[in-house]
Amino acid sequence: MSKPKACENYQVFVTIRYRIQHDDSGKWWLVCPSCWEVLAKDNPHYRYGGTWKAK
Repeated sequence: MSKPKACENYQVFVTIRYRIQHDDSGKWWLVCPSCWEVLAKDNPHYRYGGTWKAK
C-alpha cells in the first residue's frame, strides 16, 4: 500500500514528488508534478534533485 505525502508548495497529497530548488535560498522542496512544472519553467534558480515515489 502506498503512503501519499503532501506537496510542500500546494499541500495536496501525491504519490510522486520532485526534489527541487526554485529560489535563491538554497532550500530543497518536495513538490508535486503540477507545482514542479510551474516552478521549473524559465527559472534561473531551478535545480533538480531527484524523485520521491510512494511505496
